[in-house]
Amino acid sequence: MKIKKLGHCCMVLEINGKRIMTDPSNSDYGGDSISETGLSAILITHEHGDHLHIETLKEVLKNNPEAIVISNTSVGKLLTEAGIAFTKVEDGEDYMLYDILIKGFGDKHAQIYEDYGQVQNTGYMINEFCYPGDSFNMPPSKVDILALPVLGPWMKMKDAIDYAKELRPRIVFPVHDATLKPFATFIYGIPQHFLSQVGIEFKKLEIGKEEDL
Repeated sequence: MKIKKLGHCCMVLEINGKRIMTDPSNSDYGGDSISETGLSAILITHEHGDHLHIETLKEVLKNNPEAIVISNTSVGKLLTEAGIAFTKVEDGEDYMLYDILIKGFGDKHAQIYEDYGQVQNTGYMINEFCYPGDSFNMPPSKVDILALPVLGPWMKMKDAIDYAKELRPRIVFPVHDATLKPFATFIYGIPQHFLSQVGIEFKKLEIGKEEDL
């Protein structure tokens, strides 16, 4: 599997010649998502602005008119209002994209405080790749590669490390990290230290560089 991280939670996976993008947001969070071409699908986990930016999504679709948008009911309402067609795949549902199996799992964004920011959040398994969105919900199948959130108002690093240790993927790379400043990148060393102790590789991806995992 080839993965190109574009920023925060926006990435492009290439599997069997098919390219799938996740969570394109605005230029501050999504990197250069607009210029990506050859996409077969775009997955959107939830409606928060650092995961969904309608105008950016429209620009991505201009360059990828054949790509389908996959998301849940809540995001789908916003997409329909914007005139963007979508395919619903949410908790417990499967979708075959050519020979790629996409499974939706989980239904709630992790709690920030009381009901603040509580929206529908759907994680996705893409074959054996796991991207949980803003949650630590358990996926329905074996995980080989995990896109692991490492920073946010809804999470603790302890929970991220424990989540990865429970899933036991071969390799983990960090997402949900756009707000990390250069002086704070030592934070990546925390999950790297503890996951390496149980034989899990932690790899920080270089923005915009396609890497073979």
